[in-house]
Amino acid sequence: MTHRQAQILREYGPFPDANNVAGVSFDGTHVWFASDNGLVAFDPDKGEVRTTLPVVADAGTAFDGTHLFQIAEMTIRKIDPATGEVLSEIATPGEGGASGLAWAEGSLWVGKHRGRKIHQVDPDTGAVLRTIDSDRFVTGVCWVDGELWHGTWQDEQSDVRRVDPETGEVLERLEMPPGVCVSGLDSDGNDRFFCGGGPGGVVRAIRRI
Repeated sequence: MTHRQAQILREYGPFPDANNVAGVSFDGTHVWFASDNGLVAFDPDKGEVRTTLPVVADAGTAFDGTHLFQIAEMTIRKIDPATGEVLSEIATPGEGGASGLAWAEGSLWVGKHRGRKIHQVDPDTGAVLRTIDSDRFVTGVCWVDGELWHGTWQDEQSDVRRVDPETGEVLERLEMPPGVCVSGLDSDGNDRFFCGGGPGGVVRAIRRI
């Protein structure tokens, strides 16, 4: 297992009226994050907010190339990013506590915070297709270059870790500084991760490679 300290490249925010950052997703142009003010999109080059969708958003966020998916309480909503219209809904797996969310392989990947699990979920029916265990609270999920990563946040310590998508074995860890949390996770597809900063109302870019 490879272990190194996370290199923080940039910090965005705090953003106006966003006291908490939950899920994070990148659509190829904008970084979206879930907050108490709805879904917010900002330009990662300029750090400027581009739009805010007034939808309920208290946990993971994902983008499938066309639509946003957003966890709110025990529901995952499929959302038109241009209008904010909710197109469909499925239930989160289990009995609540869903946190991270990612899209890959035609499926949604749902983190269960205190359940310490990641579920692969059918995006149309919500059926659980398989489950991976973690030994830490799961707070963000990300697929990039065929690799499954997830964020953790437990006992005021966070890391971003690459895991075997079949066994859950930890293959690589990027350890965040003490007290710096990861509340959501996505990649720009290149050398950066975007990490939600939880109650600090910020998003951080860290080096992936």
